[in-house]
Amino acid sequence: MKIKPFGDTAIRISFGDQISMTVNKRIRSLVQLIRERDIPAVQEWIPAYTSVTVIYDPAVSRYESVRAELEKLQSYIASTNLPAAKRIRLPVYYGGESGPDLANVAEINGLTPDEAVKLHSSHDYYIFMIGFTPGFPYLGGMPKALTAPRLTAPRKKVPQGSVGIAGEQTGVYSLTTPGGWQIIGHTPVRLYDPDRDPPVLLEAGDYLRFDPVSSDEYSRIVTAVNEGSYQLLIESYNESTKES
Repeated sequence: MKIKPFGDTAIRISFGDQISMTVNKRIRSLVQLIRERDIPAVQEWIPAYTSVTVIYDPAVSRYESVRAELEKLQSYIASTNLPAAKRIRLPVYYGGESGPDLANVAEINGLTPDEAVKLHSSHDYYIFMIGFTPGFPYLGGMPKALTAPRLTAPRKKVPQGSVGIAGEQTGVYSLTTPGGWQIIGHTPVRLYDPDRDPPVLLEAGDYLRFDPVSSDEYSRIVTAVNEGSYQLLIESYNESTKES
């Protein structure tokens, strides 16, 4: 655990440069400890793939004091009990207007669109972190057989809920923004809703599974989401869950 100043009001805590679930667990453990200890000067913490950035108020405590408090947490990381993992099943309608790049992703990889959908929806994706936009999940575990480059000309407007692929990553747009990912489908479920408690649907340390739905199922889910009656399927995650 390496601690360095990051500007005049932040501290960067680094756990190396390798993205892994082991490193991610250490980061989530540290974040939980920071939350529990409630260090007076600490205002915010931002976990990433291999680091945590801690924002603090220098008017409350100087860098040296905050650093010392953070260093004390290192010995507790290994023994921290993290919440049990969950698997969130996200309904997705693939292809058509909802997934204009599905055929292109399939062709790049020598697959049919149906084969690409089956491959994309047959895996559990580990949520490493949330960022970029509120609620956007950084996922691990996409099959290399679905790898596709970003678009050469990014779209000016990608609807929230769009499921895309960029390089070896897949993700879901949590807000309507410009973007250059290859869009293969759409979910009506809102990953970010400022009127919901909590507003962000997904959490680091959980898993995401994409469930293909038909056009009719998609329309019914859209209606249910808009009415506030849709019940998202959330399961406890263990080895038996992994097989289903």
